Amino acid sequence: MVLLKGPRGHGAQARRPSIVRPISTPGGYCHEQGKTHLATALGYSACLQGYSVLFTSAVDVINTLGAAQRAGRLKAELKKYLKPALLILDELGYLPIDKAGADLLFQVISLRYEQGAIVITSNRAFKEWPKIFNNDSTLTAAILDRLLHHAETVIIEGKSFRMKDQLES
Repeated sequence: MVLLKGPRGHGAQARRPSIVRPISTPGGYCHEQGKTHLATALGYSACLQGYSVLFTSAVDVINTLGAAQRAGRLKAELKKYLKPALLILDELGYLPIDKAGADLLFQVISLRYEQGAIVITSNRAFKEWPKIFNNDSTLTAAILDRLLHHAETVIIEGKSFRMKDQLES
């Protein structure tokens, strides 16, 4: 799944990268079908149009913010993820996220809500997102509420991109 989300509105917000939303397979999993490649291409396109873009993994965001929180500089570090016109969070759901990490990621998503575009790649269907967020269905609902508002869905179907040569042999 690739989730692309951006602000709606007039003026400066209307000039930010446009929005999209979840991309997944009908079975729920979307492994190695070009999610990161698609997210990278969208980020590259946004750069060519003059937008600032930050590409990082979801786990790196959580680890960086966790370290900043322990060092007493969370507010300053959060700005790094709020500043770019487009934030790309890769690989959400590949590794489990504890309660503290889920809360930190929620802060980023909540603060960017209707303020900046966001792309999220994931190998999980929405119904499985509570598992990603430490089985916290309330937090998961709040995250999905912010991410899915103003979004459109695109579905990716097909075999693994990385394994295509192996599968044909």
